[in-house]
Amino acid sequence: QVQLVESGGGLVQPGGSLKLSCAASGSIASIYIMAWYRQAPGKQRDLVARITAGGSTNYADSAKGRFTISRDNAKNTVYLQMNSLKPEDTAVYYCNAEIREVSLYVYRNYWGQGTQVTVSS
Repeated sequence: QVQLVESGGGLVQPGGSLKLSCAASGSIASIYIMAWYRQAPGKQRDLVARITAGGSTNYADSAKGRFTISRDNAKNTVYLQMNSLKPEDTAVYYCNAEIREVSLYVYRNYWGQGTQVTVSS
């Protein structure tokens, strides 16, 4: 069974930095897209950044220039380096991945449990 486990969230002051990690485990044959979403209280879950297996990236406008997504394919891990954090970045951050399990021929979508990021002085 495939699992995504996030880590690295916490409390940080405005202007500070955090690095989130998400490791996929289980019977994984391949991972196509890995992404980070976030959901603030009372709001919908929105895409922050995504990265393909080949390294192509896309960012939400709010993340451009401040956040960097990367991945280690050998470790089935995706990272989100967040710099110049603002109070409006406060949210639960979720890892998302399209994964093909061993013995299957289709990709399925998986979510992590989320990690809280709070930006406050």
